[in-house]
Amino acid sequence: MSLTEENYLKALIYLSFLAPGIKEKKDVGTNELASYLKLKSSTVNEMLKRLKEKNLIHHEKYKKISLTNSGERTGLKIVRKHRLWETFLFTKLGFDWIEIHEVAEQLEHIKSEKLVEKIDMLLGYPNYDPHGDPIPDKCGKIPQRICKNLSTVERGKNCVVLAVRNTSRDFLNYLEDLNISIKTEIAIVGKIAFDNSIKIKIKNKQHSISNKVADNLLVDDSFN
Repeated sequence: MSLTEENYLKALIYLSFLAPGIKEKKDVGTNELASYLKLKSSTVNEMLKRLKEKNLIHHEKYKKISLTNSGERTGLKIVRKHRLWETFLFTKLGFDWIEIHEVAEQLEHIKSEKLVEKIDMLLGYPNYDPHGDPIPDKCGKIPQRICKNLSTVERGKNCVVLAVRNTSRDFLNYLEDLNISIKTEIAIVGKIAFDNSIKIKIKNKQHSISNKVADNLLVDDSFN
């Protein structure tokens, strides 16, 4: 399987059921996939033909895409490798959470299953990567937990960051400026009705963040 084919399967896994907010598996539109991959629909359609020929997807012209059992298993293995490599780079090699995605994009295509299992064991079988994303186990099982968008937490409550929905360099840099990372405790001080911005407190320092930023932070407030 080519690197490009693997990237398509990984994207379909994410859009089908791994993206935050998706509660059950769904089929993926061609335009949705093209937008996610930042490619033309014509380019995507050519690759879909190849994936269908290899029995990795179900797809008919003008209809949505679904993964076959084989496609799902293969895609989950790629996601697993990517997130284990991110965790390895972060915890063992000192990369920060801004750098790890691009490097893991290269390492995820290494074929050795023995290497992947050795890394998993070395890391202590982690359930989540440094961005808070779940890591599928070797059988494809995905850890489950309850979390919500920071934007939905009520005023006066405290919460802890579990994951980030946006892993772009710009967003992660912004979070670092606010001293926000995974496991950061945040207090909701107030909400502004005019623009839905939110006043938060971190380590006794107050900040104002937009609703868009809050929507990209997944938190747990169940301990209140």
